[in-house]
Amino acid sequence: MSRTVFCRKYQEELEGLDAPPFPGPKGVDIFEHVSKKAWQEWMSHQTMLINEKHLNMMEPSSRAYLSEQMMKFLSGEEYDAADGYVPPEQQ
Repeated sequence: MSRTVFCRKYQEELEGLDAPPFPGPKGVDIFEHVSKKAWQEWMSHQTMLINEKHLNMMEPSSRAYLSEQMMKFLSGEEYDAADGYVPPEQQ
């Protein structure tokens, strides 16, 4: 049986990640409080932000920006979208 977590983004019990997404306290926090569904959605959104905003992941400022957006996204707060992006359900 898969483990469940009370997802910070969706405010309900959902399937949890199989392992922390990265080492350290932030990875453990995500593992314990973010669902697999929310993490997969973040991964897609992160890719869109990197591509559309032409982020260079070698630059500390780009990594800091992405980390900030990740925490906002996973907490259900207001986060940046790619310029001109319209979700499929709103088209």
